[in-house]
Amino acid sequence: MSMTSMVVLGLSIATVLLLLGAFWATLRQDRKGRRTSTPPAEVAAIETPLAAPVSAPGHVGTDYTDPRTIRIGDRIEVLGAPARVLGAMHISWQGHQWVEFLLRDASRRFQWLSVEVRAGDPPHLEVQLWNEVPTQGMVPAKSMIIMEGVEFFPMDRGTAAFRSEGDTGNPDRGLLDFADYRASDGRLLSFERIQGGSWTASYAQPLPPGSISIVRRAS
Repeated sequence: MSMTSMVVLGLSIATVLLLLGAFWATLRQDRKGRRTSTPPAEVAAIETPLAAPVSAPGHVGTDYTDPRTIRIGDRIEVLGAPARVLGAMHISWQGHQWVEFLLRDASRRFQWLSVEVRAGDPPHLEVQLWNEVPTQGMVPAKSMIIMEGVEFFPMDRGTAAFRSEGDTGNPDRGLLDFADYRASDGRLLSFERIQGGSWTASYAQPLPPGSISIVRRAS
């Protein structure tokens, strides 16, 4: 065999070996990649959030009376029943503030009307009418209590500062202890005492928008 033939044969063998080596390396790399790669995570479909429930159409202050504008001496209607605003207690607790108005209705019964802006997105106005219930010497416990056969579970409790305005029967300024409870059906119960006095208890009746109207402003 001539020298030229031997050179050509050697180059051919070398080329074949190089191709086989490249194929083997590619095959190993492909197997390695399939073994160590993480399968793509399944992404759940994004659901469009439902619209928040609307208790009543309209806007406070535009379509119906804004309870925050109530003043002492005003004659108002609550759920269609006339009442007069005798006084107010401006209460502050842990940076949160609300107002409780003392009302006297046509039968000369006294009730408290609380007006409070609750945090949220967006914040919402919460108005509740409170009716006193006999406590029979009960004191607010830190656990569940039973009032008139209903189980109430503790919510908030603490000591708030207050400032009185008008006729409330309370000091001009002072401290108010409170303990709030909620039943499984949503009913609210609150204990309060002024300046370490006797505890009183009241049930809350949440009022829907438009349930309060100002009949005549105080002069």
